[in-house]
Amino acid sequence: MKHSSPWAWVPSLYFAEGIPYVAVMTISLIMYKRLGLSNADITLYTSWLYLPWVIKPFWSPFIDVVRSKRWWILAMQVLIGAALGGVAFSIPTSTWLQGSLCLFWLMAFSSATHDIAADGFYMLGLNSHEQAWFVGIRSTFYRIATIVGQGLLVMVAGNLEVLTRNVRYSWSLTFYFMAGLFIALWLYHGWVLPKPQEDEEHQRLNAPGLLREMETAIVTFFRKPQVVAGICFMLFYRMPEGLLAKVSALFLIDAAHKGGMGLSPAEYGLVQGTVGVVGLTLGGILGGVAASRGGLKRWLWPMVFAITLPDVVYVYLSYALPSDLIIVGSCIFVEQFGYGFGFSAYMLYLIYYSRGDHKTSHYALCTAFMALSMMLPGLFAGALQEWVGYRLFFIIVMLCCSLTFVVTAFLKIDPDFGKK
Repeated sequence: MKHSSPWAWVPSLYFAEGIPYVAVMTISLIMYKRLGLSNADITLYTSWLYLPWVIKPFWSPFIDVVRSKRWWILAMQVLIGAALGGVAFSIPTSTWLQGSLCLFWLMAFSSATHDIAADGFYMLGLNSHEQAWFVGIRSTFYRIATIVGQGLLVMVAGNLEVLTRNVRYSWSLTFYFMAGLFIALWLYHGWVLPKPQEDEEHQRLNAPGLLREMETAIVTFFRKPQVVAGICFMLFYRMPEGLLAKVSALFLIDAAHKGGMGLSPAEYGLVQGTVGVVGLTLGGILGGVAASRGGLKRWLWPMVFAITLPDVVYVYLSYALPSDLIIVGSCIFVEQFGYGFGFSAYMLYLIYYSRGDHKTSHYALCTAFMALSMMLPGLFAGALQEWVGYRLFFIIVMLCCSLTFVVTAFLKIDPDFGKK
C-alpha cells in the first residue's frame, strides 16, 4: 500500500466531490437565468440532472467489478474536468443550450460515479478509527466546496460580467477556471491517493454474485415493516423544498419588474452561497446534537416544523421585496437554518429504515428516493411559477407543507433510536 497521510487526500477528495454537484444543481441555474432561459425551461432541464443520483444504486455494484475505486476516482475527475471545459467552450457558441446540457449530463453521471468510488475508497483507505475521526473533516470540506461553488464562483462570474460587459464571456471564463481546478485536483490525486491492497482485490468480485445480491437487497427493501409509510415519507417530506429549491434561486436574481428580488450574481453568491450555506450547516449540526441527546422520535416534530415554517420567508420576500441586503441575508439564513435542522430528521430516518441485513444497499436505495423527491417537483416548479407568479407560488409551497405533516404522522420510530 502506498502510504499517504489522510490529511493529504481526504479533504481534497471531498472538496472534489462537492464542486461538480454544485455546478450541476446550482451554478447551472444561475448561468441559464443570466443567459435568458425561462424559469420553466431552467427547472425542467436541470431537474432531469438529478437522474444519475436516482439510479446510482443500480450501477454502483459494477464499480466494484470493473476496476479499483482509485481508478474510478481518477477517471471521473478527468471526465468532470473535460465536461467543465466543454461547458466553457459551448457557452459562446450558437448551440450553447444543447451543448451545455449534454455536458452537464456527462458531469452529473461522472459526479454520481465519483461519489460512489470516493465513499468506497474512504472505507478502504482508512482504518475504522480514522474513518470515525475524518467523518467530520469530509463533510466540512464538502460544505466548503458548496460555499466556493455556490458563493465564490457565482460572485466571480458576476464581477466578470461587470468588468467585461459580456455575460457569455464571463460565464465561459468561470467554467474554464473550474475545469483548470479539476485538472489540478486530478493530477494531485494521481500522486497522493494511496493504493490499498483491498482496493485492488475488489476487481476480482463476481458480477453474477453482485447482481444476485442486489436483487436480494431490492426485494428485502420492499418487504420491510412500514414500507408504504417509509417510502411516502422519503418522497413527500421534502416536497415543499423540491418545489422551492429551484425557483428560490431564480426568484432572488430575477428582475424586480418580473416579481423577483433583482440581486446581482455577486449579491446572490453572498446571501445564498455563503450566509445561506452557513445557516444550513449550523442547522444540520444542531439537529445532529439534538437527536443524539433526545433521540429521533423526540425531536421529529420540532424538526418537521423547522423544515416547513421558515419557507414563509419567501412569501414575505415576494410581497415586501426589501432592498436591504442584510434583511434578505437574514431571511435566507433563517430558512436555510430551519432546513438544515429539519433535514436531520430525514437523514436519520433513512438510517433507521436501512437497519438490518443489506443496510448499505438499503441506504443507497433510500438516497435514490431522496434524489427522486427533489427531481419530480422540480420538473414542473418553473412552469407553475410562471403560471401563477412568485407570490402565489410561494403560498402554494406553504400549502404543500401539509403533506410533510401527513406523511410524518404515519411513522413509527423506536424512542431510543438516535440517542447517544
